[in-house]
Amino acid sequence: MALILCIETGTDICSVGIARDGELISLRESDEGRDHARQVAVFVDELLEEMGLQPDELDAIAVGKGPGSYTGLRIGVSFAKGLAYGLGKPLLAVGSLDALTEVAREDYEAGILDVDGWEEAVLCPMVDARRMEVYTQRFDSRGNALSEVSAEVIDAESFAAERVSERPFVIFGNGAKKCEEVLSGAVWVPVAPSARGLVRLAEEAFTAGRFEDIAYFEPFYLKDFVVIASKKKLF
Repeated sequence: MALILCIETGTDICSVGIARDGELISLRESDEGRDHARQVAVFVDELLEEMGLQPDELDAIAVGKGPGSYTGLRIGVSFAKGLAYGLGKPLLAVGSLDALTEVAREDYEAGILDVDGWEEAVLCPMVDARRMEVYTQRFDSRGNALSEVSAEVIDAESFAAERVSERPFVIFGNGAKKCEEVLSGAVWVPVAPSARGLVRLAEEAFTAGRFEDIAYFEPFYLKDFVVIASKKKLF
């Protein structure tokens, strides 16, 4: 049982939550621009003040490790590592696609999502990787992984076998909406990345003692960051 600060900044959403004993007790998030470097610190201060907590009362710091936006992941992981080191608390890392799937499962259980045949569905979270590419993985409705994490360029042939099976193929996340028309037969549902998706998985990691090495832990980028030279003439 633990008091865990959860941070997810791998997309255009900056989301911070506090969980006690595997239950979310407070949340702050924003999708207004990529101001994560400022927002994450502000949100942490606001949550601690709201709950009447001191930083050293936290038992651990959990962060979404990716894949996702290079800059967003860098900001979240750097902040989480610095806070964990400064407080002398363990660092927990949760796969961002696992966490996104947890949000979908939670929304379904709360009656927010209505998907026929959910229990047999293949869940496919998608994080935007620009153009028609997404970071993705498949899960069953209980959150068990059915595939490895991959970067996929989506076209009419993508996930063909899953889309023609009798099991619903459910896509969601900030990379899914652009794929809806291409992936005929898929069921799109509005689910966004959130720190609340880290809560249960972070509690499990804490209980199992799956702590990260703060000095050496790096985000899971999946692909190398590529710098493209500008074609604009400066002089």
